[in-house]
Amino acid sequence: MLGQALPARAADQKLAQRKLKVALFSKHLQFLAGEKLARTVADIGFDAIDITVRKRHGGHIDPARVRQDLPPLVGFIRKHGLEVSLLATDTVDVESPYLEDILQTMKSLGLRNYRFGNMRYAEGQPYPAQLEQMKSRVAKLVALNKRYQACALYHIESGARTVGSSVLDLYMLLKDFDPQYVGITYDLEHAVEAGGGGSWMNSFRFLGPHVLGIAVKDFDWAKDASGIWRPQLKPLGEGSIPMPQFFAMVAESSFSGPVEIQFEYLMGGEKDSEGTGVVDRQAVYSGMKRDLGKVRGYLAQAHL
Repeated sequence: MLGQALPARAADQKLAQRKLKVALFSKHLQFLAGEKLARTVADIGFDAIDITVRKRHGGHIDPARVRQDLPPLVGFIRKHGLEVSLLATDTVDVESPYLEDILQTMKSLGLRNYRFGNMRYAEGQPYPAQLEQMKSRVAKLVALNKRYQACALYHIESGARTVGSSVLDLYMLLKDFDPQYVGITYDLEHAVEAGGGGSWMNSFRFLGPHVLGIAVKDFDWAKDASGIWRPQLKPLGEGSIPMPQFFAMVAESSFSGPVEIQFEYLMGGEKDSEGTGVVDRQAVYSGMKRDLGKVRGYLAQAHL
């Protein structure tokens, strides 16, 4: 009997260790600040927050004031039983403004992960050669991250001339670097948008241990007023992404990072950054609870 009990216990322990945290991207609650932000995210039911620390699109923390303003916000977040999964920054490479201020503050708070990205291919030059040149920029960023024991996660985005829009170019760019210091946030919507027909499944498997975060949102294709097919964001489960299939793949992988839900379709946060009441906040909160429940269901189905 004892010999039968031990494997079950080991399986339970493995399952407990693999339980994935679900995070909210704070951009979607840009109209809240400080303890009210932390309390609202906890009340909705999330495990963690991805905090915006950037100028682009606005942010909860101005990077010029990261030393002063980030520690109190992290304190409120932890007070309400939440984790800080990631800092969403404007970082492109080591030349980005305030990067060392951000890294020093992160280290003092025991934080490791921050977002970088937004590299672009120049027109009129071969893309493979440009990608090779970018490796030196990544190498410098990795060296800086080693100094501060931090990790930069490149966020996949679609679009012409955007590095990472084909996804597999990120594999070529990052495969020789230690994933302790540089990795990828696999944005499922952007990956499926770029890799329709199933090639997104290949890209996820290629990226392997460099996938350190997952961003989840759903979409379908629709024609705009000009008759051009464009992605239209949807509530989770109402678009074309096969969520159960994706999370089954996650369960087969070694992924153990946070799963972040994004809510662009709700149009929350950016539209009401001044708190003017333009957005129906209760509708935003209800939509967040609904999608969070969907993700919890997908995770449970995949035994994650």
